[in-house]
Amino acid sequence: MRNLLNVDEALKQILAVISPLGSEEVDFLAALGRVIAEDVAANGNLPPFPNSSMDGFAIQASDINHANEQQPIELRVVMDIPAGTQPQKRIQPGEAARIMTGAPLPEGADAVIPVEDTNAQWTPGSDDPLSQSILINRSVKSGDYVRLAGEDIRKGEKIISRGALIRPAEIGLLAAVGKNRVNVIRQPRVAIISTGDELVDVSEELTPGKIRDSNSYTLAALVLANGAIPIRIPKALDKLDDVRQRFQEALAQKPDLIISSAGVSVGAFDVVRTVIDELGKVDFWRINLRPGKPLAFGHVGGIPFFGLPGNPVSAMVTFDVFVRPTLLKLSQRLDQAVMIEAAVTEDMHSDGRRSYIRVKLKREADGWTARTTGTQSSGALSSMMLADGLMIIPEDVKFLPAGTKLSIRLLRDLHELN
Repeated sequence: MRNLLNVDEALKQILAVISPLGSEEVDFLAALGRVIAEDVAANGNLPPFPNSSMDGFAIQASDINHANEQQPIELRVVMDIPAGTQPQKRIQPGEAARIMTGAPLPEGADAVIPVEDTNAQWTPGSDDPLSQSILINRSVKSGDYVRLAGEDIRKGEKIISRGALIRPAEIGLLAAVGKNRVNVIRQPRVAIISTGDELVDVSEELTPGKIRDSNSYTLAALVLANGAIPIRIPKALDKLDDVRQRFQEALAQKPDLIISSAGVSVGAFDVVRTVIDELGKVDFWRINLRPGKPLAFGHVGGIPFFGLPGNPVSAMVTFDVFVRPTLLKLSQRLDQAVMIEAAVTEDMHSDGRRSYIRVKLKREADGWTARTTGTQSSGALSSMMLADGLMIIPEDVKFLPAGTKLSIRLLRDLHELN
């Protein structure tokens, strides 16, 4: 174990050589889930004019100070103001204007009385004639049911700060202030190469000795889930010329990151290592973790490169531990990974490497408990599908009794767990 690089030190070395990407201008809807690269200020008030928050009648509040159900107050209806129209006259004392939600408040009015507090009735969407007068059976104060101009946002006010993550609420705000193009941090482009003579594509029939290439699709999905753009390169055979060609194809795509899977263990790594040495360099190889010890990191043609293990679980775990933080730094996004503590329900054994164990979680009265998903074979892809999280056994720990509390890296949202 002494010759294996510590997980934290490896990640520190990786992130030290990763530079955040620049920005690009996109349609504001395409900015969802990305980091904004500029401050955005409102070019006008929001709302832009005083408007009604209810269907009802715009009035002067002083006219109905003493209104109640026993002694309703009658006002003359002088105007109809549907949403999207402009009031044509001023409200005088003793007058009211029928008004719809979102419609501009007429001059002279300072409040709205909801329709349910009057004797008025109309069918939504119909052309019901306007009543000549209404009876109001309760009082309101000046400003009631009125949204003032600039109540939400004032003209010139900064509404989104550079570095913020654009969520659906920010999209709505950008639309509300008319900002239909924004500068955001560019999405990382990630080239993905699977290596191995034994691989066939998902659509191909299996023949003796062959397996389907699941890794490139799993990795592509992980790249997408982390806000980046996957570029799948055709599989590489375990031959020097073929591996070299695939890496050159990957570089031609002008990626920000290259990921290969398989071909980094003892023996088979020589082919990939030769190509990497031709086109760049390997900074380190072999990490003190389980699963995923044979992980390589370096640069190919000046582009950061990860050589992930070929076993499906090892590839997913090493992606989560090393590649995901790299993508977050490239795209300038904060790490929102959730960690919790849980007590193991069984004795745990390890080999002294930092171990990431697939577990199911259960919420008990006194906290969370964790049990393994069954086999911890690095080839059991279904165990990742079943897992709620990855339980982390620290380095140099070989035995933990049932009941020990350990950190869990969640793979699902908390609300999905029982």
